[in-house]
Amino acid sequence: MGFTRVQLEEHYGREVPDLLPDPLRLLFVGINPSLRSAATGAHFSGSGNRFYPALHRAGITGHLIRAANGFSDDDLAELTSRGIGITNLWPEATARADELTREQLRTGRDRLTATVAEHRPTVVAVVGITAYRTAFGRPRATTGEQESPWEGTRLFAAPNPSGLNAHSSVDDLARAYGEIAEAAGIAAESAAG
Repeated sequence: MGFTRVQLEEHYGREVPDLLPDPLRLLFVGINPSLRSAATGAHFSGSGNRFYPALHRAGITGHLIRAANGFSDDDLAELTSRGIGITNLWPEATARADELTREQLRTGRDRLTATVAEHRPTVVAVVGITAYRTAFGRPRATTGEQESPWEGTRLFAAPNPSGLNAHSSVDDLARAYGEIAEAAGIAAESAAG
């Protein structure tokens, strides 16, 4: 499904519904939806986004989710049956995450805290170390497990899967996300490779 720049810009400020299965074992937290994600209704749907290839390579999903045109029923079942949810620090779509203010990211932490209190995930993984540092007021944080403000929920900061993040390859992302999934009690699929 192709979109023109004008069609994508019509989605500025729109929200993508959170994916919050019950039980929620692992909650991935993006920075905010892209315009393409807002247009398709699927998180991490940009063609250059490496989120789903990394999940598959890590064995977190049994098939490669292709969200560029939205989620298929099989894609949603794959995520929800494993207890994998997706939300964002800031719910409104922009063309680039760097359009968000520090205040929006800090407000996003409060929004995330309310989601954690309601849904009680085993693990929360914020994908985007710079956004994590700003939202949680931890300017020197590195990727990996963090001190969690939520009793009974572990917290991780992980690399951003955006194609704009040249620091991490799909293999790097797969290793990081695989360790996080293991902490959430999600076993690797043997079919992934």
